[in-house]
Amino acid sequence: MKDGQSQTKAAAVPDRDKQAAEIRSRAAGEASAWSWVEATVWTERMLTALENGVKGNVWFSLIDKVCSERNLWSSWAKVAANAGSAGVDHVTVQMYEQNVELNLTGLSEKLRREEYQPSAIRRVHIPKPGSSQTRPLGIPTVQDRVVQTALRHVLEPIFEKEFARHSYGFRPGRGCKDALRRVDELLKAGYTYVVDADLKSYFDTIPHGPLMERVRERVADGRALKLVEAFLTQGVMEGLSQWTPASGAPQGAVVSPLLSNIYLNPLDHLMEQSGWEMVRYADDFVILCQSEPQAREALERVRQWTAQAGLTLHPEKTRIVDARTEGFDFLGYHFEGGKKWPRKKSEQKLKDTIRIKTRRTSGRSLPCVIEDVNRTLRGWFEYFKHSVPTTFNCLDGWIRMRLRSILRKRQHKRGRGRGSDHRRWPNRYFAEMGLYSLVAAHRLACQSANKR
Repeated sequence: MKDGQSQTKAAAVPDRDKQAAEIRSRAAGEASAWSWVEATVWTERMLTALENGVKGNVWFSLIDKVCSERNLWSSWAKVAANAGSAGVDHVTVQMYEQNVELNLTGLSEKLRREEYQPSAIRRVHIPKPGSSQTRPLGIPTVQDRVVQTALRHVLEPIFEKEFARHSYGFRPGRGCKDALRRVDELLKAGYTYVVDADLKSYFDTIPHGPLMERVRERVADGRALKLVEAFLTQGVMEGLSQWTPASGAPQGAVVSPLLSNIYLNPLDHLMEQSGWEMVRYADDFVILCQSEPQAREALERVRQWTAQAGLTLHPEKTRIVDARTEGFDFLGYHFEGGKKWPRKKSEQKLKDTIRIKTRRTSGRSLPCVIEDVNRTLRGWFEYFKHSVPTTFNCLDGWIRMRLRSILRKRQHKRGRGRGSDHRRWPNRYFAEMGLYSLVAAHRLACQSANKR
């Protein structure tokens, strides 16, 4: 099947289930909380059952929804849109698409006959921002990514219904900014004693047995459970070595974020029931308290829970701080004394990216360099625009220095752009060249906020 044909079919599948997509309204005319669910799976009848609750709060007969060709087509569309690298079979998204109709039909049959087996995950190591350390990343095959997406389409709404309000990571309609906004609100309300917690190698250490027990609390379809287990225990290949993991949910796998939230959900509810204000994004969380004794008690409860759950709090990175006089990092920001700015690693990551784009030996024209730099700056500012203003002054000056250094090199001069270079190429020169100014963007953002 040609590319255009496959894309048309993939896009058309959800439209055929328009009835399911249109149940997303309540009597008052508000959009349903389930507008994000996969329409090829979650029919009106299923969503009604989800809202009202099923017998025993356990779901049966789910594997047929995973196997559905309509679900697989929708899953394929998402995998294709995300692109990504090939797995251990070296099959790329483009290669899979060349025979996508046959691939998905055959995949559906294999799943129905219980003949499907996941391939090994290709493990690579990616650098941690602002650090010499690396983070392991698992790359499943394209076909495994399609099946995992189909499985997530079926399971996610079942568990999403029970997730705690203060959990923000890998959840529909929630994100980093929501978590950061909540931390801001709590700090301003006087919750200044902060348990800054760090789960050591969380994704690699989730115990498979207890995790599957949590999944079984809501899922009783043996074939669906078997599929979840197959993804947890699929082999890992790194170079010429291959092994089967005894624990963990591989980072990079489509279904891992959901499983990681399922495992930490009891901790979320424990904190909520105890009256502590927790803000969690995946395995990164803080607990905000109004006094130091409360913070110590909260930390002790977390220690007890993690020990029972087979997890480990990092002994050096887990601490209690008074946010009025000490700082803590969360989701890329540093909070301290009622203010926030990018943490050192976040700023270092930006500078590392800009350095690559502004090498003095680059043969590109200055307008091309500036256009490339601007793309990075716009995205970075959108996330860090709530930082203190001095953040942007310093970075703007550093970026202009990098550009002046390029111009010095082209005049056969050594060293960085400084001193008389500021008169030769003043700030106005770069503004006229179209360089994105973080200071100007921050000023405009503040004006827009004041007008609301």
